[in-house]
Order: sequence, then structure tokens, then C-alpha cells
Amino acid sequence: MPVLLVAWLAYLVFAPVHAWSSVSRVDDQPSGERPAETDGNTYLLVGSDSREGLSREERNELGTGQAEGRRTDSIMLVHVPSGGGKSVIVSIPRDSYMPIPGNNSNKVNAAYAIGGPELLVETLEQVTDLRIDGYLEIGFGGFASVVDSLGGVDICVPFDMDDAKAHINLKKGCQTLDGKNALGFVRARYSDPRGDIGRAERQRQFLAAIMKGAATPSTVLNPFRYWSFTHTAAGAVGVGEETSMRDASRILLAMRGAGNGSTLSLTVPIQSTNYPTAAGSAVKWDTDRARELFRMLREDEPLEAPPAGTDGRPSSEN
Repeated sequence: MPVLLVAWLAYLVFAPVHAWSSVSRVDDQPSGERPAETDGNTYLLVGSDSREGLSREERNELGTGQAEGRRTDSIMLVHVPSGGGKSVIVSIPRDSYMPIPGNNSNKVNAAYAIGGPELLVETLEQVTDLRIDGYLEIGFGGFASVVDSLGGVDICVPFDMDDAKAHINLKKGCQTLDGKNALGFVRARYSDPRGDIGRAERQRQFLAAIMKGAATPSTVLNPFRYWSFTHTAAGAVGVGEETSMRDASRILLAMRGAGNGSTLSLTVPIQSTNYPTAAGSAVKWDTDRARELFRMLREDEPLEAPPAGTDGRPSSEN
């Protein structure tokens, strides 16, 4: 029995290490002056709407449309403290209005569309004054495949969601979603009265659910499912040039913690979700509260509860 146990533990380690060799590397390192390195680690987690690698049939099945190029469907900063305190996941609404280096001011989503991960990292570093230590992204096709490799994920849908643009018709209540419906659940905007802010909450909810599913006995004790999950996940993500397997593990553990309260899950403080700009209606941050949040992360101050104003509800409307 001890021999079998040791062999099984070795397999649990070997599978993800072997899978890591298949990850794709992306250029995420901005040139020029960057914020100073600090205690703790801050990572950028991006959900991309890239259709790369999807056939026409798969695009139709997943309801992703035929748009070319890449944009960000979700942007999250993941801070893992060096000492005590909880990890923190901060959603950055993709319509957040901010200066984009060399491109005037625009919605943060434009930074990724214009210059990919490198410009997105540079933009967020300049706005937050946080050094981003690693980068991880996943696209539409990979997203659905990871869910299906687990046999679906358990999600409590907060309200009825009939969203033609996201290709879903889900009823309120706890249920198991397959890859197609899970993708629609995290993409939906128009069926949520809170738009992008509500979607950001669902995205964080989903990340916690997928990591919970990955850690269940039905996955860990099934060698075929465990191998499928680790290798499907590794093949579906792009990671930064200097992002290590240890960095990725920290991100995944923070995601898992969002489901049991060991990770704080919040949205950057917002002043307005309907801020008029040259780029159209945008999200305006509550500058003072956002600066204080990022200062606390930069100085690695423990956060035991979400700071005031980080629930995604505007503090005032302009």
C-alpha cells in the first residue's frame, strides 16, 4: 500500500509538470521604466475572446461569432501577499477609461487590441503603480475545453439568463454547466442588469468553481480525467515570458480560494459606469479609493475584508 501511495503522489506531481511543457509563451514584458518590485506578487489574469484555433463549426457551436483579432473579455489582477493576509483578485472592467501609453486615453480593452499583452501590462502598471510579476491568459476555445475535461462545473446561476448574444438560456439555481454554457455564463452582458460589473462577479465565481472541480476526488482520483484536465488546461493558456510554474500555481490557488473565502474577490472601486468619453460610454474609477486599494497591495498590507467601494457599485454617478 505505501508503494502505491507513493506512486500515486508522484503521478499527481508528474502530470502537471509534464503538462507545463506544452504551455504557449506570449510577449508580456514592456520596455522602459517599470514600477519597482515589492513584497508579494501581483499577476495579470486575462480572458481573451480570440477565436484562434477554432473551426467554423466550433465557432458556431460556442456562439463566439466570426470577429477577427483579439480583445479582452475579462481582466483581473491577482495579488498574493508575501506574509499573512489573504490573496486578492481585483476585476478591472474592460470598459475602464485610462491613458494608454502612446495611444491617448481609451477603454483598457483597447490596450490589448492595439498592443497585446505587452501594452496591456504597461497600461495597468502605469495606472496602478503595481509591478506585474506574471501573466496568464485563456481564449474562448480553450475555456470551453477545460470545462469539458472536468465533465462540467457546478455553478449557482444567480438569476434566469436568456441571452441570445451569449447563446445561453439558463434558469436560476445550482446546476452543472458544460463548456458551451459555462462560456456563455461568463460572457453574458446583456442579460445582466449590472452589465460588465455583474459579469466580472460571475467570472470570479466561475474561476472558483472550476478550481473546486479540479480538486474534487472525481478528478484527482481518476487518472484519466486528471491527466486530461492538466494537459487541456496547459494547452489552452498562454503565459508570460518569465512566468514560472510556481507563479501559475499561486494564481490557481488564489482562484480556488475565491470559493471558500480564503481569497478576497472584488472589483476596482468605481465612480461611474456610464462615463461619457471620446470612446463612448465608459467606466470611471473612484480615483481616491482605487489609489488606496493599489497602495495597500503595493505595500503588501494584509486585507482581511474587501475595502469600501469594491463591490462594483458606483459611489456616485456623473
